[in-house]
Amino acid sequence: MSVLNTQEIMEILPHRSPFLLIDTIEEMVPGEKIVGKKCVTFNEPFFNGHFPGNPVMPGVLIVEALAQTGAVLILSQDEFKGKTAYFAGLDKVRFKRKVVPGDVLMLECSAGTFKGSLGKASCIARVDGEVAVTAEMMFAIG
Repeated sequence: MSVLNTQEIMEILPHRSPFLLIDTIEEMVPGEKIVGKKCVTFNEPFFNGHFPGNPVMPGVLIVEALAQTGAVLILSQDEFKGKTAYFAGLDKVRFKRKVVPGDVLMLECSAGTFKGSLGKASCIARVDGEVAVTAEMMFAIG
């Protein structure tokens, strides 16, 4: 059973379809760790052009899905409720495997240091336990 469903995620994030890239939050320890889930379907609008006959989820959208998951973690804290989390930086981004229709993308972020309105998170996207993407992210809260 999920901790947050899509409707509850939309109460935290300003993103909407087709740019809301997480379906549910499966686990969350506020301020520490979060696990989100994205069920990748053939009907995703980006598959029309990426790539016809060989559908692959764009890496930047996997990174965005990780960022949205990290934003839910940060914005669930009392001091940041009702605010918006923005990308402030990306480091050590690595793409390890393709993500294709039918994959279930598990999105994990662990909170790092936070100073004022800037924070860091370490994030990993997996499919069937296999690492697809890793990234260190920096967020600015506004």
